[in-house]
Amino acid sequence: MELCITPYSTGNNDEVSGGDLKAFPERLYAVPPRIASGSVSGVSTETYLEDNRKWKKHVSAYKKINKIIDSGRYRNIMDMNAGLGGFAAAIQSPKLWVMNVMPTIADKNTLGVVYERGLIGIYHDWCEAFSTYPRTYDLIHAYGVFSLYKDM
Repeated sequence: MELCITPYSTGNNDEVSGGDLKAFPERLYAVPPRIASGSVSGVSTETYLEDNRKWKKHVSAYKKINKIIDSGRYRNIMDMNAGLGGFAAAIQSPKLWVMNVMPTIADKNTLGVVYERGLIGIYHDWCEAFSTYPRTYDLIHAYGVFSLYKDM
């Protein structure tokens, strides 16, 4: 769990732990401190910003196809392969929440980034049962999750 916990500041006592975290909802798109500092291997500020653009584009397309996403019909959403949390940030609405799941076999451990964005999430091995009842979620987002497990 140490990788998920934002370390205390070693500098100014007025500084937020881990760096400058913006207030929510601005925090959803601001570059998280662990990315800005280069703490996440293979993820740069540019990669993060590109991921944000990608998910805004995808969610916009999803909303054109599924017009009830913003209606309040979907309140509980699960992202089975959360990555940097871009899907949850792009779909953010006061009418819903997203459980961001970081597969334990993912190439990059980015759950801490999800937390620094002000989102929630967990680790999970999709070869095992999930601990909540499946009908708890109104929409399951599984982008890229099956590719992780195809050669297992």
